[in-house]
Amino acid sequence: MESLTSRMQAVQSPIIPVVGELIKNSPGTISLGQGVVYYNPPHEAIEFLAKFLAEPANNLYKSVEGIPPLLTALTGKLQAFNGIEINGENCIVVTAGSNMGFMNAILAITNPGDEIILNTPYYFNHEMAIAMAGCRAVLVATDENYQLRKEAIAQAITPKTRAVVTISPNNPTGVVYSEAALRQVNQICATHSIYHISDEAYEYFTYNGVKHVSPGSFGNSSEYTISLYSFSKAYGFASWRIGYMVIPKHLLIAVKKVQDTILICPPVISQYAALGALQAKEDYLKSHIEAIAQVRQLVLDSLNRLQGLCSIIPANGAFYFFLKVHTQMDAFELVKQLIQEHKVAVIPGTTFGIDDGCYLRVAYGALQKETAKEGIERLVQGLETIVRS
Repeated sequence: MESLTSRMQAVQSPIIPVVGELIKNSPGTISLGQGVVYYNPPHEAIEFLAKFLAEPANNLYKSVEGIPPLLTALTGKLQAFNGIEINGENCIVVTAGSNMGFMNAILAITNPGDEIILNTPYYFNHEMAIAMAGCRAVLVATDENYQLRKEAIAQAITPKTRAVVTISPNNPTGVVYSEAALRQVNQICATHSIYHISDEAYEYFTYNGVKHVSPGSFGNSSEYTISLYSFSKAYGFASWRIGYMVIPKHLLIAVKKVQDTILICPPVISQYAALGALQAKEDYLKSHIEAIAQVRQLVLDSLNRLQGLCSIIPANGAFYFFLKVHTQMDAFELVKQLIQEHKVAVIPGTTFGIDDGCYLRVAYGALQKETAKEGIERLVQGLETIVRS
């Protein structure tokens, strides 16, 4: 039986359920771990469920790439917010979350043994998908501020390289890449005839006047840029499982083969909900993101008390901070102690490909202000107690 399971033995186990079990065994723990938002989908999303239920044929399979009304609405959103025009060179595929979009892309553009460049710290599900596809993740370290190093990316490219992955705003660091940096990566990919996979799940979550930039909007980038988007974060859709990808038209047949095999079509009821969510007034996103921005500042003010104990990069995106803790402790052991002794949970940096020190990802999007205040206070006191002892 060993040979039947060998493919998955090479894939790391997802950390969120592991930390979740520790939280379950330590009642009263406040989680600064999972990357979700505190709020629910807009009421327009729920109202559109009646439209789904009113049509009996909706119980049947629908188009692999998504229902036409949602594709039309997404075309408008991409033009208005991302500056991406859907034309004869590209197209939209609705997916069951943007993680599925990433898996679709990897299976569509690679053969076993090919290489995908990830910038570290990476998003763990990306690394896992690459391993599952029988490919190799080539890791390129970001700089001391977790920003891209274009020369290092270029030097990592080999004849087996099929894509460079960027995540902006970033998970796990929260940093936002500049337009100049993303253009440089885009140009590197064009020069080498490889793909630029741009994960933009946190596109709306930027602070201090920082603007999100979509590489798919750069001129003449349609044929080699793959853009990934999600409803999970901005619209509180985590369990509804709706994302979408913008891909070069020449990849559509391959992506549809993957999606038809794994999924057939994205859940149609969730697609109706997504269509409703896109009708929400601008204030829905604005008010919720402003509330998260207030929590972000509260968290940052508290973390700044750890100067000397931790290195903190004040990132301007997503809802994460990535701390370097000045200790020789193993990151996962530190996480266990924080949960068991101080009732606060974070995620160890090792799961994001960082093992040359003790790093922690702190997530603040899931909490209301008062709960976040208590959680971050526990984290600060816990780190002071454990690391200084």
